[in-house]
Amino acid sequence: MPTSSSGIRIPCVFPGTPPLILLFLFCLAQFLDSFNNSALFSAIPALEVSMGMTESQSTWIISGFQLTFASFLLISGRISDVYNPKTAFVGGVSGLAVISLCAGFVNNTIPLIVLRALIGIASAMTIPSALTLLVNVFPDPLEQARAIGLFGGCGCAASVLGLMIGAMFVEWTSYHFVFWFVTIVATPAALACVFIIPPEISNTKANLEPAAAKWKTRSASHHSRAPIVALILFIFAATSGSTDGWASVMVLVPLIVSILMVIGFFYLETIIPVDKAAIPPRTWFYHNFSVLFGVALFPFLWWSTVFSIFTTLWQNVFEWPAISSAAHIPKWIILTGLSLCMVATALLALGGGKPEEYWPYIFPAFFVGSAGAMLTYTHTNIAIFQAAPSSMAGTVGAIFNGALQSGSAIGLAGVSSIETSVEARHGGSHEYSGRAAAFWFLFAIISIEIISVSIFYDRSTDHKPQPTHGDPGTPARRSTDSDEKLNDVNVTIIEKADLADLPV
Repeated sequence: MPTSSSGIRIPCVFPGTPPLILLFLFCLAQFLDSFNNSALFSAIPALEVSMGMTESQSTWIISGFQLTFASFLLISGRISDVYNPKTAFVGGVSGLAVISLCAGFVNNTIPLIVLRALIGIASAMTIPSALTLLVNVFPDPLEQARAIGLFGGCGCAASVLGLMIGAMFVEWTSYHFVFWFVTIVATPAALACVFIIPPEISNTKANLEPAAAKWKTRSASHHSRAPIVALILFIFAATSGSTDGWASVMVLVPLIVSILMVIGFFYLETIIPVDKAAIPPRTWFYHNFSVLFGVALFPFLWWSTVFSIFTTLWQNVFEWPAISSAAHIPKWIILTGLSLCMVATALLALGGGKPEEYWPYIFPAFFVGSAGAMLTYTHTNIAIFQAAPSSMAGTVGAIFNGALQSGSAIGLAGVSSIETSVEARHGGSHEYSGRAAAFWFLFAIISIEIISVSIFYDRSTDHKPQPTHGDPGTPARRSTDSDEKLNDVNVTIIEKADLADLPV
């Protein structure tokens, strides 16, 4: 039986449950979450026609899922770390099946946006819990890196396959089956998880004392709602700015309030005891954690921007069928991925406004950009888990996936606003100038990401052992009285667990 760096025995093989089967179930949840995001891009033109949506309303169909998904990941991560992650995982997959079934029967804009937000909450329950279970099943660092890489790769695959599958449903049946497909896959998966996932992997010796942990989670959940409200206000302001004017009260007030709420949230995190913090402040000081968080804001933003712009352009302007639209679609590795995305984005900005520009510009850009985004996503995913203690797997998974969705939601709001503003002055939606401006905005973001990784990413820690919770030798450690109390709790639990293993 393998042991962790602290000598605690952690099971990785369970009678009757091969680890690869468990990994398949975890990857399936990741696939469904990414599918929920990408499949809707092919369906948006059909939804706009069927429900009479405006462009800002169609943005909320995507952002509604991303906002609740990103916002509830922190709470879900805490639940997975201190409660039973199996229960959270099964509950999330089951909720995904039920809510998606209901969404398939909806034909009105507002109820659909609400259900998309609820789907985001259900999806948020699956990712941190799946990562917590995955880390317990594969405690060996090499196997764990491979498993996390495969887990992230399923998200990349779903981002592409989701666009294709969604387009096939729209073309050959209706957009309703985009939702029902999730129900068809998630229902048997949830039933299988109940019987296949063994309860042993839900019990981690690194957890906090149950009573203190539950109180901590409840306390953290109250002020962790501030980022949720701030993101909603920011996206509302960004999507309204191009129509109501950036100087209007309806834009400036929510924009300023959202910025102040984010600043207030992070300031509050630094002054309250660590056992009440939604994100313990020391998390940001682990080697390379902050810069990896910044990189995580980008991959989904690239995919979302490209998909949202071209699915609408090809179906509404070029009048291509949905299926045709979809069919055209460690430090140096991360920098390589970002560089490929930069090249692809420049190609998309320079050409693509005419059907004959597809092969010289769009096709190579999709190929190069998708490869770059996949490299960036996968290796950032692996690196950020190695940057923090394994006992924080659920929280780290929540932060990482929250960054993916938040970056996409906020970025899409900015892209939509820039595109609409430029089109209003340069020929309308049938001209490519607004879309080109959106891609140059994306190009600027990639440039900032490359500069940040080049300067702030510390390669000297790439091959060091994964830090442990409360290790005073870790440079990221910021000790407080509350930290010491939590460490005492951990030591007591570990000592009791070790005594229980002694032979009688």
